[in-house]
Amino acid sequence: MTQQSAAATPMSKEMQDCIQACMSCHGVCEETMSSCLQMGGQAQMPIMRALMDCSEMTRMCADMMMRRSPLAGEMCATCARACDLCAEACMSMPDDEQMMRCAEACRRCAESCHAMAGATM
Repeated sequence: MTQQSAAATPMSKEMQDCIQACMSCHGVCEETMSSCLQMGGQAQMPIMRALMDCSEMTRMCADMMMRRSPLAGEMCATCARACDLCAEACMSMPDDEQMMRCAEACRRCAESCHAMAGATM
């Protein structure tokens, strides 16, 4: 399939859902980073790194799917890994409501990205 015909093919519901999950996760990660910065000393660097990685990966993954990049499947697999790591990092602060919200968004995104990575784009 040529690049031109790929762009003309309607986007699947699964891909639309994955893009939405990525953009939602990106937003929640950004909010959580802000929350961590307000906490000051409580926010550990490993959590901040995981949030930054996940935020960037989800944005890039959504962008690549929207432009029908031939690398989108590989990016979805890597994005799912970043989301899984971020969810684990957020779970280290189970009493923090924002962290739990972020962990859930990361889990949803990881699940969607795992599915997209296994699909042919």
